[in-house]
Amino acid sequence: MALPIKIKHAGKAYDVQVDTSAPATVFKEQIYQLTGVPTDKVKVPVKGGMLKDDADLSKLGFKAGQTVMVIGPAGPLPQAPTKPIIFMEDMTDTELAQSAKYPVGLENLGNTCYMNSTVQVLRAIPEFQTSLNSTPSTGAQPDAQLTNSLRDLYNNMSKTTEGFPPFAFLNMLRQFAPQFAERSRQTGQYAQQDAQEAWSQIVQAAKSSMGGNVNDGGKFVEGWMTGRLQKKLSSPEAPTEETKVSNENFLELKCNISGTTNYMMQGLTEGMTQEIEKRSESLGRDAIYKEETKIDRLPSYLTVNMVRFYWRRELSKKTKIMRRVKFPFDLDTFDLLSDDLKEKVRPVNEKLKEIEKERRERAKTRRKMKNKVNVENASSSSAAPVQENPTDDPPEPMLVDSAADGELPDESVKRQEELATLMSLVHPDLEQDKGANVSGLYDLVGIVTHKGASADGGHYVGWTASPQVNADGSPDFDSDPDKQEWYKFDDEKVSLVSKEKILGLEGGGEDHCAYILLYKQKSLA
Repeated sequence: MALPIKIKHAGKAYDVQVDTSAPATVFKEQIYQLTGVPTDKVKVPVKGGMLKDDADLSKLGFKAGQTVMVIGPAGPLPQAPTKPIIFMEDMTDTELAQSAKYPVGLENLGNTCYMNSTVQVLRAIPEFQTSLNSTPSTGAQPDAQLTNSLRDLYNNMSKTTEGFPPFAFLNMLRQFAPQFAERSRQTGQYAQQDAQEAWSQIVQAAKSSMGGNVNDGGKFVEGWMTGRLQKKLSSPEAPTEETKVSNENFLELKCNISGTTNYMMQGLTEGMTQEIEKRSESLGRDAIYKEETKIDRLPSYLTVNMVRFYWRRELSKKTKIMRRVKFPFDLDTFDLLSDDLKEKVRPVNEKLKEIEKERRERAKTRRKMKNKVNVENASSSSAAPVQENPTDDPPEPMLVDSAADGELPDESVKRQEELATLMSLVHPDLEQDKGANVSGLYDLVGIVTHKGASADGGHYVGWTASPQVNADGSPDFDSDPDKQEWYKFDDEKVSLVSKEKILGLEGGGEDHCAYILLYKQKSLA
């Protein structure tokens, strides 16, 4: 039997025809279609509790014209498909690749894991691919040819679901940097190479050849991946000498690992102060100078190289440092910055940390509410049948004010308000510097690891953070960052691993340990 009633949510009333012979889940779907409150979050108060999915609507005493209150956070209203539905058997290879759960892997062409892992982690920079695609294909210089080949490789990877053989890019890399064409004296096969050297060569080639109109910001690598160091040189032995200040660009920060290094930030900090012996013109002799380095510009994407390989002169070979060094998933670089940059990022740095804490609390609350509803639904479905009300008057739905439930604000609206607040705090110099980090805060998004004890052998693997998004690609505001999954790129084999697995990449043995870390500026939105 269909009854015309009204439902009220967030101060708005809606007319609806409720079929009392249909399951309660049908009624909840009607509510979702009108209010945008998802069926797993909607609450309809009735006498004795909340409306259960298996409730008998005919026994709830609905009356024509009655107003029923609805509680729950509203999301976007369901939209009709913008494109016709395509079945898998009708999809092209490109469409299948784009809908695949995992990104595609790269075939190992003979000790090429150093290149495969590097290419996969660089692919975790979407703006990099955008800029690659906007770069003209012209140019006969080796750096331009390598950059164009990388663009073609990424495009080909997006059109297949199988492990892709990167022959063309490998050949171009060996032409651009001949050391990658070296062969082993023992086997005659192509030798294993260093992933950090491959990373450096690829990025340098892109920097010198790649233009880019990413937000009209000029060359991508220069704006989004290049930082600047401020170096101050002075000597306690010559206090009258003026402190010399110089600037130097960098594409990566080096974390030197000593016998006491336990944390990445510790290694970065210690490497920014060193003593240098050089001739003093005022003293007329060699003197000890102290060089203090600070970061004077931060890029949106920050690369950190864990210096695990060094040359042992007495053995005439490279040696690997196996020491365990912890690295952060959330990186705050504030203490590494120059005084001038500290003052510029301080307002956003402090406010964003405060806002991120509030966002996590809101997400945690929404997850608890969702779990509670799921538990209630599970309990109701497994409970024993309830006897019918013996009285002649059937129970009526309760009229409850939605505000009494203390529902959270619409997250999308809240995020826009927070973004406006943060943007108002961005220093004008940083706002005009396209590609610069405005907060000093980063998220870890990619890692290249090395496995094995030998610097000239072993195995490299790439790891990238899997985006926490909904099925439609929109941000999943309810996701738990502590449960974020990561892609593991072991040549052509691609798999999903838990965050706990990434925590195990700190080193301390011959298993995989972090060698290159890629950090992305924390989003303000």
